[in-house]
Amino acid sequence: MPRSIFKDFLQQKGSFDFALIQTTMTYWYEGIKEVIEDIRQVWPSSKIILGGNYVTFCKKHAENLGADLLVPGTNLEPLWKYIGIEPDLKQPALWQAYEKLNVGIVKLSEGCPFKCTYCSVPKVYSKFKARPLERSLAELELLVNFGVQNIAFYDDALLFEAEKVLSPFLNEVIKRNIKVNLHTPNGLHARFITKRLAELMVQVGFKTFYLGFESASIQWQRNTGAKVFCDELTQAVEHLISAGAEPANITAYQILGHPHIDTQQLEITMRFANSLGIRGTLADFSPIPGTPDGEYCRKWVDMHEPLMHSKTAFPIIMLGFDESNRLKDLQRKLNRMLSNQKVH
Repeated sequence: MPRSIFKDFLQQKGSFDFALIQTTMTYWYEGIKEVIEDIRQVWPSSKIILGGNYVTFCKKHAENLGADLLVPGTNLEPLWKYIGIEPDLKQPALWQAYEKLNVGIVKLSEGCPFKCTYCSVPKVYSKFKARPLERSLAELELLVNFGVQNIAFYDDALLFEAEKVLSPFLNEVIKRNIKVNLHTPNGLHARFITKRLAELMVQVGFKTFYLGFESASIQWQRNTGAKVFCDELTQAVEHLISAGAEPANITAYQILGHPHIDTQQLEITMRFANSLGIRGTLADFSPIPGTPDGEYCRKWVDMHEPLMHSKTAFPIIMLGFDESNRLKDLQRKLNRMLSNQKVH
């Protein structure tokens, strides 16, 4: 949006004691810089607090933007102390702040037990931890009461220890007769999809299934964390389709522009996913400071400059513009072929 819209918002809604700014991708820091500048101009007495991934991975860089407090990681004690409140951690997110709410998100857990070399999650969360079941259910019911019909899980490992976390949640959703469409944009660990779990997910209302696949190469998988192998993806797809999931709503993520492209065999990976009758999507690789693969990328880019972490730029640096576009075009072609087969 134009900056003038944000300035108008500040003028109309202020003044503010504190401005809490959440950050996500490190290479979006120019936008954060503009937000800080606008707050300083309109309400110079406001205390500005930055948290989130940019601060976590690039704290030194973030110190130059002029915020009053930086809160890296997930420990919010410095925040509570700085603003002088005792938090009520049982409160759900303030979804009612939205004038109109069409979609929502829930999380049943934080972190991931795996240590994939390209992933930021182990750097943000110290370990996998399930959230209290009743809190997650309360957040789901709040969203449903606001009329939300589509809800996405933002867990990084939604299916890990499913018998202790996801399954009890879904069984309670059935018991309470909650009707909603569920989605998994963050990617599921295919090896944990059993026949019984697939049936339960479809029964409750899961509509889209995104599976983290990344590469069909056994060598690449072993070198990056052994997240999933071809036979595990195949079995997961079979379980989902057998349970009633639409093949067109099952998608396998694959990384584009990973620094170990020599072992990744990306085109073979794309065709393998296509052979299972499901869609594929290319997820552009972003080098993340502090991760093994991110540090390896210092051979090509200045990792001290967050703009070089861009998932748009790095695949082009690794593959070239033409090859990057060729692979994306191939993925679109493979997906169209599946669609045409379904029509015929």
